[in-house]
Amino acid sequence: MIGLLQRVSEAAVRVDGATVGAIGPGLLVLLCAEKGDTEREADLLLSKLLGYRVFSDAAGKMNRSLADVDGGVLLVPQFTLAADTKSGTRPSFTPAAAPEDGRRLFDHVVRQARARHAKVETGVFGADMKVSLINDGPVTFWLRVDPVVATR
Repeated sequence: MIGLLQRVSEAAVRVDGATVGAIGPGLLVLLCAEKGDTEREADLLLSKLLGYRVFSDAAGKMNRSLADVDGGVLLVPQFTLAADTKSGTRPSFTPAAAPEDGRRLFDHVVRQARARHAKVETGVFGADMKVSLINDGPVTFWLRVDPVVATR
């Protein structure tokens, strides 16, 4: 699973001209499931992003998490994060999970996030979304949880 976290002053997602999700201060998180990802990777990524210390404390150091600042989280599905850009001038999306797996894992993350955090908004899986944000800092982090391969 991949999550691109952006600390924002505000962020919103529109679909067909209507706002479907919006937050004030918090994190905009672009989410992508890759082939082989399961609920385990989704849960690990969610735990990491909810506890990631990207907000400033009184000394100006990034020591506070989303929960510490009572911020919102806007989860937006974005399969293009899995693009293979190693060769050529056109990205390949073969590393991305199949659409049905991507939707299932995105929905899982949303359910789990809402169970664990008070302010959760979302984009719409598969929709043509218009995302607006004011990146605070700018502060942006790319998080990845690799699938765990079972060994004997």
